[in-house]
Amino acid sequence: MIRVVVDDLAFLAVDAVLRPADEHLEPATPGAVRLDAQGGAALAAQRRIQMPLEAGAAVVTGGGDLAAPFVIHVVVQSRQQPVSRTTVSRSLTSAWQRAEAWQLGRLATPLVGIGPGGLPLEEAARLLIDSWRGGAADRELQIVVEQDNDRRIVEGIVGRVTR
Repeated sequence: MIRVVVDDLAFLAVDAVLRPADEHLEPATPGAVRLDAQGGAALAAQRRIQMPLEAGAAVVTGGGDLAAPFVIHVVVQSRQQPVSRTTVSRSLTSAWQRAEAWQLGRLATPLVGIGPGGLPLEEAARLLIDSWRGGAADRELQIVVEQDNDRRIVEGIVGRVTR
């Protein structure tokens, strides 16, 4: 099931939230910066890595001070690879695989890959929906947007794609 909500990822009571990141797990969007601030020192400590990750990867850490106990960091860009349809698609596929392996059934995510130099809202929504539809039917995905207008647009895309 897919729902679209206007909310704040940091306060959603789900199993895990997705967090767009770069190859060093640094925040890739202003929303990820806000998530980090709410997650506090515990989240910052858990996202330390030894070596850069490949764009398209996803890793799970604890959620720190977030309402969700886990964070799935989706690596959407690196120094060599900017945000693209390919890196976003690969990172989402990796995220759903990690969620299944960790038995995380209720997930919340922003529109991954949008923003300056990134994907248009419609394309990001379509990638989320298309990649999610390949997963288990008993899972729940909340696509979190910041504005009511974005919610209406994404709900329209969800309706068209899932018919």
